[in-house]
Amino acid sequence: MADESNDTDKTEEPTQKRLEEALKRGDVVKSQEVNTWFVIAGAALVLMAFSGSMSKDLTTMMRGLIANSYNISVDGPALPRLFQKIGSEMMAAVAIPFLVLMLAALGGNIIQHRLVWSFEVLTPKLSKISPVAGLKRIFSKQALANLAKGLVKLVLVGAVLTTLMWPEREKLEALTHSDASVIVPMCLSLSLKLLGAVVAMLAIVAAADYLFQYRQWHERQKMTLRELKEEFKQSEGDPAIKGKMKQVRQVRMRRRMMAAVPKAAVVITNPTHYAIALEYERGMDAPVCVAKGVDALALKIREVAGKHSVPIVGKSAAGPRPPCYGRDRPEDPA
Repeated sequence: MADESNDTDKTEEPTQKRLEEALKRGDVVKSQEVNTWFVIAGAALVLMAFSGSMSKDLTTMMRGLIANSYNISVDGPALPRLFQKIGSEMMAAVAIPFLVLMLAALGGNIIQHRLVWSFEVLTPKLSKISPVAGLKRIFSKQALANLAKGLVKLVLVGAVLTTLMWPEREKLEALTHSDASVIVPMCLSLSLKLLGAVVAMLAIVAAADYLFQYRQWHERQKMTLRELKEEFKQSEGDPAIKGKMKQVRQVRMRRRMMAAVPKAAVVITNPTHYAIALEYERGMDAPVCVAKGVDALALKIREVAGKHSVPIVGKSAAGPRPPCYGRDRPEDPA
């Protein structure tokens, strides 16, 4: 449509209201690479800290099953109870590591943005099934960035694995003739080494991807000049209406001042531009200013004061002079 704004027209920085609306819609900065890094880092932590306790618990359970297999009853309800016991012991062994992985996955999202509860992203939209929109997404900047990230990660991971595993090729060949007690520690050591290298490498990829995603998100939130004006009208009000209301308030204020001038005890002027009407009654601590004005309003105050016989102090012998400008106008006091 002709009235729809192009992305190139979005030159204005987003306002706070615009950012809050994007957050309500669920439109936030999110890098999948950051989530992946947290999960892999959590897996490395689990393997390093809990692999010994997990293997010990599971080994004890399996040894007990094998050693007492001839005494285990599998008839009738005994078989479900056996599976239930095995399942509970396995869950107890992996509960803490599983919790660490869950916290890592959750932390990958929290570190990028605060928690958002929005169902708008689940709302069915025709654009999601539109072939034209699908082609645009396939050949979009985001799709090209994802392709580039995939290729970079493939090359980096392949290079890291080759660099680390090639010197260990003879040891790996020897594992085929080794005892299980030697294979497990060797595999654990190699796994930790590989995970550490992958975590370090993916940290760079995740940081670069987050900066790219933030840039893309920020560009989406930018506003056109028309949108900025419309938002200003909605939040602050139409300037034309505000100006009209201000004018009405000024007219009402002047009417109130003119109505209060006859009650004044004296009007003080500098005979050219300024006039102040003061009300004073016996017993008051100080006079009260009921009207004041400059130029035309000052002349009006003096005119009303003259009609109601209010004394005017500072009035020249020739009477009130019209407003003057230029060098004849006295300078405002500092």
